[in-house]
Amino acid sequence: MTQYHISKGTHFYAIGISYKKADAEIRGHYSLDDAGKQAILEQAKAEGIESLIVTSTCNRTELYGFAASPDDLVTLLCENTKGTIEEFQSVAYIYKNHDAIAHMFRVGSGLDSQILGDFEIIGQLKNATNASKGYGLVNAFLERLINSVIQASKRIKTETKISSGATSVSFASVQYILNEVANVASKNILLFGTGKIGRNTCENLVKHSKNSHITLINRTKDKAEKIAGKFNLVVKDYANLQEEISRTDVLIVATGAQLPTVDKDIIQNTKPLLILDLSIPKNVNENVTQLPNVSLVHMDQLAKITDVTIENRRLDIPLAEAIIEEVKAEFNEWLETRKFAPTIKALKLKLTDLKNAELDTQRKKIADFNETQAELISNNIIQKITNHFAHHLKDDAMTTNESLELIKKVFQLEETPSHV
Repeated sequence: MTQYHISKGTHFYAIGISYKKADAEIRGHYSLDDAGKQAILEQAKAEGIESLIVTSTCNRTELYGFAASPDDLVTLLCENTKGTIEEFQSVAYIYKNHDAIAHMFRVGSGLDSQILGDFEIIGQLKNATNASKGYGLVNAFLERLINSVIQASKRIKTETKISSGATSVSFASVQYILNEVANVASKNILLFGTGKIGRNTCENLVKHSKNSHITLINRTKDKAEKIAGKFNLVVKDYANLQEEISRTDVLIVATGAQLPTVDKDIIQNTKPLLILDLSIPKNVNENVTQLPNVSLVHMDQLAKITDVTIENRRLDIPLAEAIIEEVKAEFNEWLETRKFAPTIKALKLKLTDLKNAELDTQRKKIADFNETQAELISNNIIQKITNHFAHHLKDDAMTTNESLELIKKVFQLEETPSHV
């Protein structure tokens, strides 16, 4: 496909960091909560950025948008997080135009997930897009791209086995507990944090551990009570956290806070305690490992668990990639037509001006001039002419650039600026 400016004066970029090069600590520096994402969108709007979406998950933080330079987006991210530009450059990736498009397809289709086939990211991309729409930061290009990525994701889910079997960070955490904790059904398990990862972990715990000693704690108690009611579990107040930790054998932390919510000062256990931290940034202070009876496992370690399910999923990667290429080709075809849309629009305006001038002349010459019929016939002719040129521009027999220049020259067109 011909390379060109996707939007006048700007390019489409994907910038970000992920688990591939950035460990949990560094990812935490660039992690964004809802307020942080909102701050970026507000600043982007104020700075005149045309279109932008922001995603931040436990595995990655990314900005997709239009800018004159990727540095504009990098600065935007770093000014609204704890990370520095220098640190970002050491672990980051930057994709431009069609490489950025390809990257979004792989991310949204689960092929770039820390655990292959984990499709939670597509929901996060949808939410990010809706948030950006609230600021008027989703242009036609980005909306079409997101819809295409969603289409590819749905097809991969239904036409391949990439998402077959239960494998995710939450499931991996339960697998780890089952493998490492003896007599798990009789152990006290405390889940601190009932966001999406916490809910999924809770469901997997109930399903696979056969444990009836699971307690939930959340800063907002009613959220924990909704989940507890579904599975008939115990809920305790946030004020009882330290007391509950002292009773537990396994502590799962999925609080999603920007600062650690658990450290060694609130742990008074005399028996062995396994802590699983499923949060980015890390919500368990590393100082807990100074306690002799405490073991700490972070989600990055859990994500390395591979089993038969993952290996079976890998077999369908070529099929998933073929689906992506098919949907991406449709998107690129649409994008190519956007290239000549301003010229067709300018041509239509030019022909309309010629029509109006001629009709004005005929009105003066013909006494019983039929206004309605003349408008109908001339408008139909204009539509047929512009359709003819549009079909010609889609023809590979002549390069689009050469055709555009010829049309502009023959009709002396001045294009109206149009961003996709």
